[in-house]
Amino acid sequence: MSTGPTTIREVAFHSARSALSRPIADATHAIPGIRFIVARIALAGGVVGESHLLAFHYSPHAVAGACRDLADFLVGRDANDTAGVVRDWDVESEYFGRMGVNRWMLGLANLAMWDARGKLAGAPVWRLLGGSARPVPVYGSGGWLSYTDDELVDEVTGYARRGFRAVKVKVGAKEPGRDLERLRRVRAAVGPGVRVMMDANQGVAPEAAIALAHAARGLGIGWFEEPVDHRDFDGYARVREASGVPIAMGEREYDTVALRELHRRRAIDLWQPDLLRLGGVEGWRASAAVARELGVPVLPHYYRDYDVPLLCTIDNGAGAESFDWIDAIVDAPMRVDDGHALPRESPGWGFSIRDEVLEAP
Repeated sequence: MSTGPTTIREVAFHSARSALSRPIADATHAIPGIRFIVARIALAGGVVGESHLLAFHYSPHAVAGACRDLADFLVGRDANDTAGVVRDWDVESEYFGRMGVNRWMLGLANLAMWDARGKLAGAPVWRLLGGSARPVPVYGSGGWLSYTDDELVDEVTGYARRGFRAVKVKVGAKEPGRDLERLRRVRAAVGPGVRVMMDANQGVAPEAAIALAHAARGLGIGWFEEPVDHRDFDGYARVREASGVPIAMGEREYDTVALRELHRRRAIDLWQPDLLRLGGVEGWRASAAVARELGVPVLPHYYRDYDVPLLCTIDNGAGAESFDWIDAIVDAPMRVDDGHALPRESPGWGFSIRDEVLEAP
């Protein structure tokens, strides 16, 4: 155990709600609000590293217990030893499984440690990793099935007015023809100069996914995200071959098994790694390296404010997903201009969730 100024002295957890929190729904989930778990690690020398994960309402008791386990594990560790924490936490987690809540906790710890590492070095994380700052293309995400038509059009046109050149819409509605109707409304609202993508959140069967892709062919769909269950590799292959629409997936994965299996079946066009599920920076970058080896571009899931700096450290990034959910509760919102996000120059991740919005976990 470390005993110097980089020793983790204390670990605290908080909850925070987005200022934009409201009920939303996709093809497989009804979500009552937008909530985060925030971790702060205090080092013996006074530096504090922070991270957050998107928790929604899921498994609050399991998450709370895993947070307590994580705090006990981290105290006394060296904040610079991110690789050692990954290794030892995986050993600790093996009995109950390295996937699931334990892996999310690893990601939360890892991101806070990298924030502290950057602050200790006086440099942003992307620079510590040998990257170079550059604008990263972002697309406007949302298009929830729970939206009214007016809410849907308002969101996508709002993105377009802000200079976004691509938007993503949820599909998998229960009413026949509803998905196509919504996609047509979006295309008419944003015009031909904005790409439109669709995301089923694993909510449709292969035959229905193929039928929707064919019906939407004239709308110029950029890609079809998670059309079917993430474990149905052969189903992905059928959808891609029969529809001719590029396939994106990866956000449910805790490793690169699906990436390799889908590539072997010629069934993936964009890899969407989830930073928290992969256990943090090392796991994210390792998955990006596998994608590069396979010739698959990287388009990460959700965590724009971490993903943009990480995309500045690889050469096979396609862009990042953009939500506005944390912008109103952080001290330094990420700059997004003309459909591109710029990595922050401040040490660590360059931002923190403001104290006044933090709640008890």
